[in-house]
Amino acid sequence: MWTTFNRFLQQIAAGIAFYTCLPVPIAWTLEFHGIAQIAPLIGLLIGGLLGLLDGGLSWVGMPDLTRSAIVIASWIAITGGLHLDGAMDTADGLAVTNPERRLEVMIDSATGAFGAMAACVLVVLKTVALSDLAGNLSGDRTFILMGVAGWGRWGQLVAIARFPYLKPTGKGAFHKASIRSIWSAVPTLIVLLGLSGVELLLNPDRPLLPIGMAVSGGTIALLTGAWFNHKLGGQTGDTYGAIVEWTEALLLGLLTVF
Repeated sequence: MWTTFNRFLQQIAAGIAFYTCLPVPIAWTLEFHGIAQIAPLIGLLIGGLLGLLDGGLSWVGMPDLTRSAIVIASWIAITGGLHLDGAMDTADGLAVTNPERRLEVMIDSATGAFGAMAACVLVVLKTVALSDLAGNLSGDRTFILMGVAGWGRWGQLVAIARFPYLKPTGKGAFHKASIRSIWSAVPTLIVLLGLSGVELLLNPDRPLLPIGMAVSGGTIALLTGAWFNHKLGGQTGDTYGAIVEWTEALLLGLLTVF
């Protein structure tokens, strides 16, 4: 029991080191094998930190749009642009009409026009959507940030488990090697549904937001990964990042309806 718990803590530490730019003490033991399984938990951590920042900026009276822009910029900074870079490379690859050349273009480190446009769309959509959620839902923005970041990484986990990996080596190869079954996504699915459950208990008079988060988050996460698989015939490390970014952006946009 203690060995399992200790390994879990080592995975959390490795997840923080791999998925974020947050400092991790050198003395900590890191277990990178299977860290994609706990990526949604890292998303909850990221969302919680962003929620604290957002609450502090709100407390000093910063306008909604400005603090939303700072939160989104901090979001990119915390992750080191890891997923946004993947979304940009994926956009450049999908812009190629010849399917056989898409992977070749995605490997190129140079950012093309379509990658730059995708980054602009993602950042603007997230910023505007988060700003729109400020008016009536200021008290719920931490929950929203945690849920959105969690569901984005859950979609990545499902894609790793479900779809083939297209390159023998690459940034995402070791994820695929350690996660073979869709059952790997069940524990964090329960955690994310539990997050919506807690929000529902705290605000029973506003059930649409937590229910919408749970249903829309799971649906968008699944469909985004399936769409990239359809276009490319599999996944790469870049598409894993694109799944995170587009799930986050689309879910934030949809939550404005609720």
